[in-house]
Amino acid sequence: MSAKIRWRDVLAWAALALLVLTTAAHLLTRPPAMPDYESVRADWRPSEAWLYDRDGRLLDSERVNFERRRLAWVPLNDISPAVRTAVVQSEDRRFWSHGGVDWLAIASAIRARWTGDRSRGASTLAMQLAAFLDPSLAQPGKRDWRTKIRQMRAGQALAANWSHEQMLEAYFNLLPLRGETQGIGAGAQSLFGKKPAELSRTDAALFAGLLPNPAASAEALGRRACRVAQTRDCTAIRAAAATLVSGEHAARFDPGLAPHLAVRLLDAPGKRVTTTVDRRIQAAAIVALRRQLAGLGSDRVRDGAVVVLDNASGEVLAYVGGVGLKSTASQVDGANARRQAGSTLKPHLYAQVIEHGWLTAASILDDSPVQLDTASGLYVPKNYDHSFKGPVSVRHALASSLNVPAVRALVIDDVQQFRDRLWALGYHGLVEDGEYYGFSLALGSAEVSLVEQANAFRTFANLGRYAPVHFRRGEKPEDARQIVSAAAAFIVGDILADASARTDAFGADSALRLPFWAAAKTGTSKGMRDNWCIGWSDRFTVAVWVGNLEGDSMRAVSGTSGAAPVWRDVMLALHAGSPGKPPTMPDGVEVRQIALPGTREPPRREYFLRGTAQTEMAAAPQAARRPRITSPVSGSVYALDPDIPIDRQRLAVIVSGSVAGYRLILDKKALGDADAGQQILPRPGVHMLTLVDPGGRMIDRVRFTVR
Repeated sequence: MSAKIRWRDVLAWAALALLVLTTAAHLLTRPPAMPDYESVRADWRPSEAWLYDRDGRLLDSERVNFERRRLAWVPLNDISPAVRTAVVQSEDRRFWSHGGVDWLAIASAIRARWTGDRSRGASTLAMQLAAFLDPSLAQPGKRDWRTKIRQMRAGQALAANWSHEQMLEAYFNLLPLRGETQGIGAGAQSLFGKKPAELSRTDAALFAGLLPNPAASAEALGRRACRVAQTRDCTAIRAAAATLVSGEHAARFDPGLAPHLAVRLLDAPGKRVTTTVDRRIQAAAIVALRRQLAGLGSDRVRDGAVVVLDNASGEVLAYVGGVGLKSTASQVDGANARRQAGSTLKPHLYAQVIEHGWLTAASILDDSPVQLDTASGLYVPKNYDHSFKGPVSVRHALASSLNVPAVRALVIDDVQQFRDRLWALGYHGLVEDGEYYGFSLALGSAEVSLVEQANAFRTFANLGRYAPVHFRRGEKPEDARQIVSAAAAFIVGDILADASARTDAFGADSALRLPFWAAAKTGTSKGMRDNWCIGWSDRFTVAVWVGNLEGDSMRAVSGTSGAAPVWRDVMLALHAGSPGKPPTMPDGVEVRQIALPGTREPPRREYFLRGTAQTEMAAAPQAARRPRITSPVSGSVYALDPDIPIDRQRLAVIVSGSVAGYRLILDKKALGDADAGQQILPRPGVHMLTLVDPGGRMIDRVRFTVR
């Protein structure tokens, strides 16, 4: 009896020990809780965001999450059957029949290890998927029995709650591939340049061959893919493996038509933005800009940008921030970067003075040397070609982009008033007051963006009505505001469309002349750093900038040889088969035949604001003009000849206008009466010559140097 009791005690203790060990093993090998399929699918976030044109066609994609690269979730039915078959056959051939653990494969693996034979491996797709869902199940360097059992139990848990189709679909979307790529969506694109549904049998063999070691060499990948494909002729597979490893297909799937706009609009993973951009117009603008930059050569200019607007809606139809080529700053958005405006601000200035009735398109401005006293010293504007045309009409001055008349127009207007007008037109980079910019604002010393330029000129196309642009399809446009009078906008547009008025500066057949009505203005900034061409037709406004984004000067590039050819090409593409029409003359404008004696301009028909029309416009007589010093010219440098006696090297002073009672002062010392034909006996150094009226008030002054 006692022996039986002892055996029962032993068995009881053994059972207890077994229970304890089993419980401990159960606890030690307990896997993490597995999520359900719906939550995995709902939590999926691609690393990319996508930009589409107005018709839903892909323009560009932008990487937003840089932890890993993955695209949208791919349903199982959108994956090539060849790939599904190849992966199941190579990774888990009894996938469709087991419950998460392939016990036959485990037995085979144990036997192979016991006998020293080659093992196929016993990790099922369900077990691998569990490790994808919780990386703690497959930590690097841990291949012990506990880790394997945890994977097995997790695989069983998945199989108990997920369908086989759900497990296979999730597996394809979560599996890590070459580099930072995750999932068949990103893998098919970057590795094969195809969609998952388009992968061939060769692609399928390579895809399956990549899974055991995504970083495998081309040779190793080719060998494994041959085994998967079960073929003896591996030539094609080895060649395809070499192409895959080279990364040749990585960027083929992304059209890359609007990378700078993508950066501007895409800011969250998975975001999809439908823009107002027309892919056809975007492509035409890219081609035109790329052709022009290639023709000019990178030693002259490297960068450019194009913006196209729909006049009526304000929709951005094309947004090209750059085209790469040999750019050294290709990531910078040339369409949104602020650059010096050059002469492109002149139309807004003339529109303002015409609107106020202070000038008309036929008013005469003096294109001759001028110097303006400013807080920082004398401001001496010069024309682009360093020559002067004498008396010119406003039409000729604006069309030919003369600098000195524009500065005189700003003197008539007001710097602060002009700065406020530019702000109202959307030039919101002008954050300083008018005094900060000074008279150089007439010549475009302020920095503006190409989008701002395009929309400000679109205001002319809409007869002075301004509204912001918009980039997203379906956005409700803001109500337009009348910034420029319709009459002034019409007159400025007519001037900028007048090919004959700009002939002196641009020639009779420049790139600005189109076979239909279009108005345009070019501009070049100080130091030849920026070149602009902005213009409009009845339906579109096109703005082009070329230059070097790093700020170095261009070489031998002017308004008509830099940006204008791109503007012309884009305009012609926009109006193919449907030429632009001239605008209808608005109320408040009248037409009059006018003569301009004293100028080189022939009689012509001219537009005026109602009430300002004249039949003759002539330069004011000298006696009616404000007295000023015409010689020496401010900024001049005179050199003394050592071989000529100093008293024989006198410098004559010439003063225009009625100067009776006026006096000249040289370096704060009286020189004599202004109407007495004074002469200066020069001495080396910098000199200041001042003209004062009978009351002692300074009327004009010039600074010159003698060496």
